[in-house]
Amino acid sequence: MTIKNKLRTGIGFLFVLSFICCGLSVYFLNRLSADAGAILKDNYKSLQYGQQILSAVDANGGPLSPAQLKTIETNLVLEEHNITEPGEGQTAASLRTVFEKIKLVNNDAAQLPALRAQARQLVYSFMQLNMTAISHKNDIAKGTANRATILVAFCGAFLFLVAFSFAVNFPGYIANPLKELTARIKEVSNRNYHQQIDFRSDDEFGELGHAFNTMTRKLDEFENSNLASILFEKKRIETIINSMHDAILGLDEKMIIIFANEVACSLIGMTADQLNGRYAPDVAIENDLLRNLLMNDQSRLKIFADNRESFYSRESLSVSSKDRVIGKVIILKNITEYQQLDEAKTNFIATISHELKTPISSIKMSLKLLEDVRIGDVNAEQRQLLENIEEDARRLLQITGELLDMAQVETGKLQLNFGKTHPRNIVDYAVKAIKSIADQKQVIIKVQCDENLPDVHADLDKTTWVLINLLSNAIKYSHEKSTVELVVKKRHTDEIEFSVQDHGKGIEEQYLSRLFERYFKVPNATADQTGTGLGLAIAKDFIEAQSGKIAVDSELGAGSRFAFTLKRVA
Repeated sequence: MTIKNKLRTGIGFLFVLSFICCGLSVYFLNRLSADAGAILKDNYKSLQYGQQILSAVDANGGPLSPAQLKTIETNLVLEEHNITEPGEGQTAASLRTVFEKIKLVNNDAAQLPALRAQARQLVYSFMQLNMTAISHKNDIAKGTANRATILVAFCGAFLFLVAFSFAVNFPGYIANPLKELTARIKEVSNRNYHQQIDFRSDDEFGELGHAFNTMTRKLDEFENSNLASILFEKKRIETIINSMHDAILGLDEKMIIIFANEVACSLIGMTADQLNGRYAPDVAIENDLLRNLLMNDQSRLKIFADNRESFYSRESLSVSSKDRVIGKVIILKNITEYQQLDEAKTNFIATISHELKTPISSIKMSLKLLEDVRIGDVNAEQRQLLENIEEDARRLLQITGELLDMAQVETGKLQLNFGKTHPRNIVDYAVKAIKSIADQKQVIIKVQCDENLPDVHADLDKTTWVLINLLSNAIKYSHEKSTVELVVKKRHTDEIEFSVQDHGKGIEEQYLSRLFERYFKVPNATADQTGTGLGLAIAKDFIEAQSGKIAVDSELGAGSRFAFTLKRVA
């Protein structure tokens, strides 16, 4: 039977009991009403008739008046038609006989008193019969009322007990299976698939229990069937990770170490058993390397390993599932060999650049002497050759200067001479140095620099070099007879911003993120616009070394805007 039918049966049973209780109450109320009606209708009326006859008989001591006779006649007729008790009919008949005699001897003073007494006695007789009947019927009504009270009370109590039992037990009939099902589902959510429910019923709960048991068996079969393959894949991945030459450390979303390969264990100085399953910050308290890996975002680390200082690049990868981060992997790559090669390259470039500056300077001095008329006149072709040599020597000297600056940055030997200066000084030096190049292209440099700006804390030479580089690039990429805007303004309460805006063809968005990389050149640039690709990289290093920032914003067809910030003097 289904739960719906059981509910219908239970509620129907309560309804039947309520109907029976109400029916009994109505039945006994009707019985009481009938008994009371019989008393009022039959016996009480006979008493009234008798009282009226007695009043008429005893009205006076002489002959009965016509009114008295009429009253006696009327009530006697009514009594004859209201015979309800045994013996009442004979008494009424006897009274009729006596009354007829009274009418015959009404004027006989000798016989009338005896007949009156006889009539009075007969009236008392049938009144006594009705009084006795009233008492008897009252006892019957009381018995009926008592029986009704007992039966209705019994039915009400039984109905109350059934309803109370239904109210107490039926919610449990519904709630207990649901509670047990909830507990089993929680166990299943914890991957405990050996759960079975025993609902011994043929209703929906029985079907639900059967379906749940089938589900857990299927889940258990699926788990067991895939466990071997999962363990195999796990072992294969662990083998691959351990065979890698990079140090790999895996953490879950709660910062619990879930794996560390042999290289990582060697660098950290702990075994895999000592690391796996532990809370990483707790381990980091006692391990400096792990603390640096967790707390710092440095891309390069210097680690003492294998009895020497080694260099590693740090890479952190987030592991996501359904837009939620469930862990991360930290990878340390040994770049010691590349670092050594890079240092050798830097030293080589620095040495060559330094050695080239002397002969290049000698060439420029010789060119100055050749241009002096006191040495001798030169023809037009010779002068053109001298100008070409001078231009090449200038470009070569600029390249060697940039290479030397880059070598200083890479070796960490960049020397900065900080001081306070007004932004106007930096602007004036840069504009003056670049004026000849701007005049050749008929480019107007529009300067906007408020004299009320506060001083900045900067290296005057390095900052001027950066601004010259930005102005030079802006002029290169500007059209002839155009305008380059140089604006200096307050950016924040503690920063001053220098920006250079040109109105050239602009730079494609895909190249903006790489403009400050070393040796990067924007494709499709003309021959007179290309350089070494070091200028902006050096500018970025110079500005960041002064705790500033440099950025670019460009739009094709509208030009480019380069800007950098410097800290103001407190």
